[in-house]
Amino acid sequence: MSYESPVRYEASRIHAAALYCSDGRLGEHFDDFLQNGLSLPRYDRLCLPGGPACVAGHPQAHLEEKGVVDELHFLVEVHKLRRIVLIAHQGCAFYATRLDLKEPRLELLQRADLVRAAAFVHRVTGLDEIEGYFARIVDGRVRFERVDVGASHTADIASPDLDYVSPSQRTPVREAHKPTPMPIDLPRPI
Repeated sequence: MSYESPVRYEASRIHAAALYCSDGRLGEHFDDFLQNGLSLPRYDRLCLPGGPACVAGHPQAHLEEKGVVDELHFLVEVHKLRRIVLIAHQGCAFYATRLDLKEPRLELLQRADLVRAAAFVHRVTGLDEIEGYFARIVDGRVRFERVDVGASHTADIASPDLDYVSPSQRTPVREAHKPTPMPIDLPRPI
């Protein structure tokens, strides 16, 4: 079998990557948000179960953490990354299965993990442009809510009081649920 994509190849890089969960039910939504909501066409992808949870200090993900660190080093060095987007999503099986968590604690830990993951990514890459988002399923759509991860240079990248609803509503809407900012010095996960 042979297949030729109708999409033209673009060789230029945009110097951004996203780290998110490999849950295939959300893949198109992640692409839509990153490409249309954040204007990041051709972003580099780091995609594995749990996404940012794998660099948030969980002992259950120590092997994945080593792999992600290796990939981040490569992408920063070779692809010249300047910006990283971290995305956690509602109902993530990594948290439910590997960490044995249920709502509402599950979402609380995911939001805290975005803060931990951002601090970790900054520490291992030296990058300052790190953003966090939580993908929430609302009435059959996926809403991406900004999570304050404490990165210092992201205020001008995206407005923290706007959400992006994917895929059919492509305009930002005011947040229905404003996330509570989490401090960087949270206790390590259990």
